[in-house]
Order: sequence, then C-alpha cells, then structure tokens
Amino acid sequence: MNANSTTSVEIRSLSPAALEADLVALVALLKNAVDGGAGLGFVPPLSDSEGRAYWLSICPELQAGSRLLLGAYAGGRIVGTGQLMLARWSSSQHRAEVQKLLVDSAHRGQGVGKLLIIALHDAARQLNRSLIVLNTRRGQPTVRFYKQLGYREAGVIPGFSLDVTTGERRDTMILYQELAL
Repeated sequence: MNANSTTSVEIRSLSPAALEADLVALVALLKNAVDGGAGLGFVPPLSDSEGRAYWLSICPELQAGSRLLLGAYAGGRIVGTGQLMLARWSSSQHRAEVQKLLVDSAHRGQGVGKLLIIALHDAARQLNRSLIVLNTRRGQPTVRFYKQLGYREAGVIPGFSLDVTTGERRDTMILYQELAL
C-alpha cells in the first residue's frame, strides 16, 4: 500500500463458497465499476441480476482450478478483486490471463490494484506460469497503470468493443509481462 493509503488491505483467495458468502458485495463492486465507465463486457447500468449471474457463472471454473479469484479487503469489506484465468492446454501451461481487475471507486489511487496484481503474479509463479497477458481499452488510465507495473504492449485490436453510450467501436490493447519463476 502506498503512503496515501489510510487503510490496511488484506488479499484473500476466494473459493466458490466465499464468493457466494460475499455475493451481494461482489455485485455492488461490479456495478460500481461498470456504472463508473469500466468496460468489462457489460452495459451500464448493470442490474443486480446480471451481476449475480456473472459472479455465479465463474464458480465452476473456481471449483475446477482453471480460474483464481482474489479479493482485496479493507476493514472487513471487499474493495477490489482480480482474476487469473489459467490456460489449460498442454502447449500453454506457462501462461495465464489477468481478467476483471476491479477496485471500488472510493479506494482507487490507494494501491489496492497494485496489491492485487502483485498477488496475482505471485499466484501465477506458484503455478509455474511465467507469461501473463491481459487486455484493456486503449486510451484509458488502466493502460498507464499496467505499464507502470512492467507490462508491455503486444498490440492493438481496432474496434474490439462498443462504447455503450455512443455506439462507437473502441480499440483494445493487449499487454503482457514475463515473470521470473
């Protein structure tokens, strides 16, 4: 956590049971991000039912071990999450993908996202994953955030997603980082 932080943050791995126990808070966190302009594959305003359906949809992957979900907790309350999707084919056992890194708007700029990325990288290393990839919308502050953490640009996919307010197609950037094992 950086010097601007006033709260201590604990990073925990969430099982399907823990996800279900924190489901209301996870839905609120996802709504905060989507309704605040984060793409994440959803159209604002995000309904509670759509948020619930999303979180419950990842439970089988958590159970199977093909996805990891980490939660950042401050004051006993979830304030961020990050996911690591594990490539499962024999030729891809060295890589993983960061997905849906979310930090509650009241906790942004306090180092929560960085702590989640560090924890995701640590988890990847423990699983012998040395290549991490992710995508994010080009031109957004997230690009600078990831680059400051050592990610490098692999390329841009033009028109990858739609801006739901304007209908314009938006580019996405593919970023990667090699991890030392």
